[in-house]
Amino acid sequence: MSSAIQGNILTSAGWVRGEISFSDRIAAIHGSSTDPSKNQDVYILPGFIDLHVHGGGGKDVMEGGDAVHTIAAIHAKHGTTSMLATTMTAPPEDIELALQGIGKAAAQRGKGEARVLGVHLEGPYINSGKLGAQPPFARTAKLADVERLETMAPIKLITVAPEIGGHLALVRELSDAGMRVQIGHTLGTYEDGVAALEHGAHGFTHLFNAMTGLHHREPGMVGAALAHAQYAEFIPDLLHVHPGAIRTALRCIPHLYCVTDSTAATGMPDGEYMLGRHTVMKCMGGVRLPDGTLAGSTLTMDQALRNLVGLGLDLADASARVSTYAADYLGLQERGRLAPGAYADFVVLDRDLNLKAVYIEGELL
Repeated sequence: MSSAIQGNILTSAGWVRGEISFSDRIAAIHGSSTDPSKNQDVYILPGFIDLHVHGGGGKDVMEGGDAVHTIAAIHAKHGTTSMLATTMTAPPEDIELALQGIGKAAAQRGKGEARVLGVHLEGPYINSGKLGAQPPFARTAKLADVERLETMAPIKLITVAPEIGGHLALVRELSDAGMRVQIGHTLGTYEDGVAALEHGAHGFTHLFNAMTGLHHREPGMVGAALAHAQYAEFIPDLLHVHPGAIRTALRCIPHLYCVTDSTAATGMPDGEYMLGRHTVMKCMGGVRLPDGTLAGSTLTMDQALRNLVGLGLDLADASARVSTYAADYLGLQERGRLAPGAYADFVVLDRDLNLKAVYIEGELL
């Protein structure tokens, strides 16, 4: 059955004031070019795409079982229409349990849930000296291990510390196998970052966080990203990264895109929650380990959009950074954009950028 809604529609070609008709996919967009500041109609934007989600609604991806369904539902309520369920550094049996749950959720989207596209394997192939909030189970990656994990759930994205022995060659192997490899939780140098990009890495995991910083004589991994990256993710909760650093990255990295790095505490009251094998505390708008280290976030993508606009981005640019660029990064041409033939994944926002409605593959939540 087809449906239609009207408003200021952010299409691939710009703003159109008119009507979008759809079933599970967009059938047509009718209207005329517009400047949405000249009217008071609602905004209709591509649904948000989050490539770094650890939890939400009191559930953590590492729990396995049905936890991912709860997580996908809580994020859908905030406009996320597609997501990658993200693992933590953990013993092999914990990661396998998580991937078994993710695999089932990826195979069958539940009603009212974001589409789980697959896995972001954030750990365990990281540097034990730059764990951040990751538990201490880092280990060297082997292609056979990754291939075995991929039989349990589709691995779309994998975070690697390229300076670890053997990892540089593996970056090429994983990239050739069709996975997006990104650099993160790393003590690597600028030169390590450039070498990883030359070997097929494409992005950086939560830019600025858990990596060597920029110094004018030692530009570090941040310097490699700012100088060479086309894509990188960052957490715009205004706790993980200073607004000035965000503005710097926006000037340097053409397709900088947002992730939430959200935890089980997302959508929940202050208190204790699990993040992999860590107990974390939600308080004062953030999530931290007992020593005060930031441990993921409680950010949602609708708030990420508002934060970007608050930093001075226009709405079309902000929309690309919470949707289109992430889709492009994964090579998803049928998501992250409003055009005939694309999935009917979109959000309706009022003039204050508050969510009014969310549609996932044509389903109204």
